[in-house]
Amino acid sequence: MIHVLARISLNPGTREQWLAAFRTVQPDVHAEDGCIAYDATGDEPGVLGAQTLAGEDTVIIVERWRDAAALKAHSTAPHMTAYRAAVKPFVKGAVIEVLKPL
Repeated sequence: MIHVLARISLNPGTREQWLAAFRTVQPDVHAEDGCIAYDATGDEPGVLGAQTLAGEDTVIIVERWRDAAALKAHSTAPHMTAYRAAVKPFVKGAVIEVLKPL
């Protein structure tokens, strides 16, 4: 199994527009062969004392894929190309971590 944490920094005030685009592509991603999870997440303040908050202008996409081949296919899917173009005006930057269980 492959885990992906995609930390997306948004331009101030664009979170709802980004979320609308994400929610449009999310069903297509869930239907991809090998997709186990693909969800946008944000802060849940006050849960742990040692917690670090991402902030209002950051979302973290939590993904799980059956294997690396499924993740690679996802990255080149036509709906992902269209999605990246749609959200480009809202995204300041991204850090993507691809992880495997130890």
